Amino acid sequence: MMLTPQDIGATIRKTRKAMGITQKDLALTSGTGLRFIIDLEKGKPTCQFAKALTVLQTLGIKVQLTIPSFAMGE
Repeated sequence: MMLTPQDIGATIRKTRKAMGITQKDLALTSGTGLRFIIDLEKGKPTCQFAKALTVLQTLGIKVQLTIPSFAMGE
């Protein structure tokens, strides 16, 4: 399944709201800015990957990478 930046943003927004955390509080606890959180939740495709991973980790959202079978032997 291919996820879009919008899918990831929606997941972050849904999780944040379910936890009762404001965008401002999430920005503070993840060490990012409020503008970054707003853009990330909107699915802005140019958001910094490292910061996005930090936000996901802050919310407890796990990211799983699956290596294609043809690359396993390398």
